[in-house]
Amino acid sequence: MSNEKPFPEPTPVSAPFWNALREKKIKIQYSPSSDEFVFYPRLLAPRTLADDLEWREISGLGTLYTYTVADRPTAPPWSDALPQTLAVVQWDEGPRLSTELVDIGDLELSVGMRVEPVFCDYPDRDITLLRYRPVSL
Repeated sequence: MSNEKPFPEPTPVSAPFWNALREKKIKIQYSPSSDEFVFYPRLLAPRTLADDLEWREISGLGTLYTYTVADRPTAPPWSDALPQTLAVVQWDEGPRLSTELVDIGDLELSVGMRVEPVFCDYPDRDITLLRYRPVSL
């Protein structure tokens, strides 16, 4: 069994999100029919089922909605990355994203704290992952 970490595989629907991350931008879908941002990428707007989704850039700033610190590996490929701080961030624009917190050191985390994006490049995989850290003071 390989201990190589799995990476996302962009699809035609999610490619604009991944392409934007490579450019250090965050683009998610917006639905004019429901007047709200949408995440995860999809073909039709939730609730209205309208075919009106468009990609818009967001700030990426948000609030720590919840988190957990994993002292045991979540799967074998992460056995060398402990502790791992898994989190859900609520973007200022509305949707939530499952992610990992980085650059936290000994900082005391609290639900509701402000967080900012960190773009983690993996050139050998041609992908950029979106992580979060507490907002710099």
